[in-house]
This record gives sequence, structure tokens and C-alpha cells, in this order.
Amino acid sequence: LVEQDPLTSRYNIGPFALKIGLVAIDRLDRVRLGMAAIADLRDAINETTALAVWGDHGPVIVRWERPNRPIIVNVVTGTHLKLLSSAAGRVFAAWLPRSQVEAQILKELAGSNVPAGIHTLDDAYAMLAEVARQGIAPISGDYAVKGVEAVAAPVFNFKNELTMALVIVGVEGSTDMSPESPTIIELKKSAHNLSLRLGSTREAETVS
Repeated sequence: LVEQDPLTSRYNIGPFALKIGLVAIDRLDRVRLGMAAIADLRDAINETTALAVWGDHGPVIVRWERPNRPIIVNVVTGTHLKLLSSAAGRVFAAWLPRSQVEAQILKELAGSNVPAGIHTLDDAYAMLAEVARQGIAPISGDYAVKGVEAVAAPVFNFKNELTMALVIVGVEGSTDMSPESPTIIELKKSAHNLSLRLGSTREAETVS
């Protein structure tokens, strides 16, 4: 639990204490923290927000928050998302191991409603590389549902592995999707703070 520095005789936490701390972080209720994060984000930007996690069949919406607007986009809890044509799906496809997502990407490429400009696996990976470079996944015009646009940001755990995605959803053309817009900055900040809460050390990448 503790160890002593032989040079200074000072004590510090030992390897077993560090292990206990990592286990405690790992057991944090990430979904509960994520739900609080999207509620706070909704309050900050007055947009529809949602939380997505990786399920048995890919990304799935587990919670959404309604803004105080006359016209809103409803997000159905339990909705399974495509990897290439949804913002949250692109986040998971960009940061999860290829071995975990490639079969689903190939299945989507062989189907209908593939986003414009994406015809091959190389096209898909080039798009996902740009998502990883930007640190967010915005979609406007090619979203899975016509007339809807969305942007998602990754949330990482203490192993610096992707664990969730925070999503903003709105009517197409209603949200400033530029990287430096107040809405996108708030999204990045929220995902960054939640990642830190879960023990991630990827702070520079998620807010750059």
C-alpha cells in the first residue's frame, strides 16, 4: 500500500494502492456520469443532446435530453446507429480498433444510403482519419435521417480507450458546425471533462 524512498525516507502510495485506485475508476458508473454530462451540455447550448455507447450490435443511444426549443429533433433511446452515416457511429469507427469495426463498415458499404464520396474501405478509413484528426465527427447533409445534422465527440476511460460518445443533434442548418463555434467548443469541453472524470490522460488531444 505504501513504499518508502530509500534516499529521502519519505513515504508514497505503493503499487497496490495504485491498483486499487485504477479499479475504483474502472467501476465508476460511466453511463450515469455520461447522462449528467449530456444534461449539463443541453443546459449550456440549448440543443438536443444524446449519449451513445458501444453495444452488442454497434453504437446505441442510451439517453437523450430535450432542449427548450419550439422545434426539436427527437432521439429514440435504444436506436442502433450506423458507423458511416451517423456522427456517433463515426466516432466509434474512428477510435475503436479496426478489428472491431471493419466487418460492420464493409456491410454498410455493400448496402444502400452510403454517404456521398465513400465507395471503398479506403474511402471510409480516409474519412475516419479526418474525424480522428479533428477530434469530432460532424455530419450535415449526409446524415442517416434527412433534414437532421449531428456532431459527436469521443469520451475516453482511464486506459485511454474510447468508452462513449457525446452527441448534439439538430435540424439541418440550425447549428453552427464550424470547429470554433460556441456549440462545438462546449461539446469538446464536455467530452474532455468527462474523460478526465473517468481517468483519461488524453486531455490535449480532445480539446485541441
